[in-house]
Amino acid sequence: MDLKKVERISKALGDPYRLKIMDMVKKQNEWMQCSCIASEVKLAQSTISHHINQLVDADLLIAEKDGRNVQYRVNKAVMSEYVQFLNVFSV
Repeated sequence: MDLKKVERISKALGDPYRLKIMDMVKKQNEWMQCSCIASEVKLAQSTISHHINQLVDADLLIAEKDGRNVQYRVNKAVMSEYVQFLNVFSV
């Protein structure tokens, strides 16, 4: 994993709301619709969309259109690669 990608992922995970969104989607263990995320995170819809877009741009979430809705799931391959990178720093 190149350092630019590590930086982008780290920045995306550096916000408590984004961490909460990631945790919710991970616990869903499948696809989660944006409306479900919005019902759990008490922020304006536009703010939630911004946070989700940051996570998608960092390849942490995979987005899929489902008719007029969009659903998300955790990109396990990218998360695994990121964790492997961070393990280099463990003692």
